[in-house]
Amino acid sequence: MEAVCRKATSADVEDLYILIESYAVKGIMLPRSRQTLARQIDTFVVVEVDHKIVGCGSLCRLGTDLVEIRSLGVYEGYKGYGLGSKLVSYLTEEAKEQQIPKIMALTYEISFFLKNGFDVVEKEIFPEKVWTDCVNCPKQTCCDEIAVLKMLN
Repeated sequence: MEAVCRKATSADVEDLYILIESYAVKGIMLPRSRQTLARQIDTFVVVEVDHKIVGCGSLCRLGTDLVEIRSLGVYEGYKGYGLGSKLVSYLTEEAKEQQIPKIMALTYEISFFLKNGFDVVEKEIFPEKVWTDCVNCPKQTCCDEIAVLKMLN
């Protein structure tokens, strides 16, 4: 399977919306509106197979030394081929280029992130995340996601 990672463009907004929504309806990813996606398109990357978007992820800056991997997902029929790891690797390189030493995520897929060099950490060490996103999350008081962190030095 020939897979290509690239930066997302405004032409990808609808594909991103559909992919993210497929996770959001299951309660495993925060929904993103088309307007939000269009506004934040420069933070997204996609993975394509046969010129079809089958996965995505984004990098959100949370501070001078921390970025978060967000909206990371791959369509069901494309899981198990290393496409998620390819996206994480691409996003990690982006963080390194921006000279950001720490990359984090909140996830239900702990083993995936461990396999990609992350460690499980306490969510509370990320006040930047808690105060920017968690305050608006319906799961704020009963969050069941696990925080993972990778040092890029």
